[in-house]
Amino acid sequence: MAITQTWTTSFKYQILLGEHDLDTDVLKIALYTSSSSLGANTTVYTTTGETSGTGYTAGGVVLTNVTVSSGNGIAYVGFDNPTWSGTSFTTLGALIYNYTKSNKSIAVLDFGRSQTTTNENFVLQMPANNPTFALIRLV
Repeated sequence: MAITQTWTTSFKYQILLGEHDLDTDVLKIALYTSSSSLGANTTVYTTTGETSGTGYTAGGVVLTNVTVSSGNGIAYVGFDNPTWSGTSFTTLGALIYNYTKSNKSIAVLDFGRSQTTTNENFVLQMPANNPTFALIRLV
């Protein structure tokens, strides 16, 4: 099994059809282990291979302060760093998905190696919310 970091193909197609409103829809992020298989062909949130353990609930957490902006000819989406409190688990990657739109996938994140927590907060440090570094950018 594997996690391949990418925007999902279905999201690219659906965004052109206007199926997502990233400014108002509820976006979530779920964590996954090395037993998952996520990549470009992932179309919706799945529990298969999802992380489990103390401080983690299936489905992940809601992304907060989602903002859609533009600058330098680039449209981009930013949000606060997702945080799980008091955790003990292992995770290898994540899936950002649109909870409002039937859990349709947006992007897969690969952490490069498994991350293990023991009785601590798990915080995903998101890149700067700007045209150069934002995680979701239309160039």
